[in-house]
Amino acid sequence: MFKGFKEFISQGNVIDLAVAVVIGGAFTAIVNAVVSAIITPLVSLFFDADSTGKIGIPVHGIYGQEVTFPIGELVSAVISFIAVALVVYFVFVVPMNKYKERQAAKNPKVEEATLPNEQELLIEIRDLLRQQRGA
Repeated sequence: MFKGFKEFISQGNVIDLAVAVVIGGAFTAIVNAVVSAIITPLVSLFFDADSTGKIGIPVHGIYGQEVTFPIGELVSAVISFIAVALVVYFVFVVPMNKYKERQAAKNPKVEEATLPNEQELLIEIRDLLRQQRGA
């Protein structure tokens, strides 16, 4: 059991995962800042964000109290998620993909020579053995 864990640790997967978590935390701060500084004010131009918690479906409970299911908070969370996803895609993913395309165009891949299959190798070995016997 410990041997498998030792191999897992030594492969570097844990280090990669730890780096990804740390970078993800820092990246979250950047995305949240972009959303709060740019996206939220733009949404506020068209939608009153303060009233979202008050929107909901009122239901009368068993004991006579009225319970409201806050649908507005769900709508706000969905809008926020879509806004964050859009910011991440257009600010980070699209430019990174274009950068990778430019790098790939600058450094074209060198195609590796195709290796012969087993039958071709056996034929070559047979031919070499025949040459050695004949010489």
